[in-house]
Amino acid sequence: MNDINNRSEEEQLEEIVFSIVAYAGECRGLAFEALELSENGDVDSANARLKEADKALYQAHHVQTDLIQREAAGERLPVSMIFVHAQDHLMTAISEKELIKKLVKGNARIDDLTRRLEKVEEIVKAGRGI
Repeated sequence: MNDINNRSEEEQLEEIVFSIVAYAGECRGLAFEALELSENGDVDSANARLKEADKALYQAHHVQTDLIQREAAGERLPVSMIFVHAQDHLMTAISEKELIKKLVKGNARIDDLTRRLEKVEEIVKAGRGI
């Protein structure tokens, strides 16, 4: 018999809820990696990490949507502290990823302006014979 069939409905729901936490955690981790990469001037890699974070967030949101649809169809789902924690974790991941996306964009702008300023300084030094 399949292992899923041997577990109670509550255990199955708990596993589903923990997948929200896992996907949201993956999203947050990737977003913070993106921030660090952008702070070090690697904006292309930072944007790639943000795309990976979006994929993890999509997975978490998909699991959440499935649970909402089950409840909307009349199935009463027990609300546990783990479920509340998963929702909180997901909301935090969404918020942090969006904020980090803006910070990465700002870091890219700073990096671009720094490079342009360095070029101007080189031209000025060359013009003065320094």
